[in-house]
Amino acid sequence: MLSIALFGTSADPPTAGHQAILVWLADHFDQVAVWASDNPFKQHQTPLEHRAAMLQLLIDDIDPPRHNLHLLPELSHPRALITVERARQRWPQAEFTLTIGSDLVAQLPRWHRVQELLQQVKLLVVPRSGYAIAEADLASLRQMGARVTIADLEVPAVSSTAYREEADPEIVTPPIEAYIHREHLYECQDAPPENLLTQPRRS
Repeated sequence: MLSIALFGTSADPPTAGHQAILVWLADHFDQVAVWASDNPFKQHQTPLEHRAAMLQLLIDDIDPPRHNLHLLPELSHPRALITVERARQRWPQAEFTLTIGSDLVAQLPRWHRVQELLQQVKLLVVPRSGYAIAEADLASLRQMGARVTIADLEVPAVSSTAYREEADPEIVTPPIEAYIHREHLYECQDAPPENLLTQPRRS
């Protein structure tokens, strides 16, 4: 059976940490479906089309390319259950694994029709720096029917919030940094760019 990782993110902007997650998922699943999403628990998000464009830049910047990794904006919906239903229409016979960061584990029980959602997908939790995974939270999810796995992955300790507040170019990839300045997305973009289009690719 085709194994598909579902990875929607409201990342604003997507970071080098998200890129590491995408690479790991592409190496562990047959297909990886990625989309930019609006998180109903967040406010004042950058317009969806900009976040989707940055995700595509993030994918295009992966070297070597992962050909099983695809941005699918048609899956995007604020409700994960609707996204899964759309994915099921595209791949009727696939096995789906919903990928979330550890920062969302405690929030997950408040998601829309979460028990129905957990019946339709496996759950993969990606550890994030500063967000410990509490056994009590995992036990609560399992009581709701979740089949939970913790990803064996060390994600760079960077965050979208830190970029918006500090404009540290090490947090995002060079193509995304260039896009942010070109589109004037955040207040931090008012700082002068540092050779955005000429700096060497970071490993």
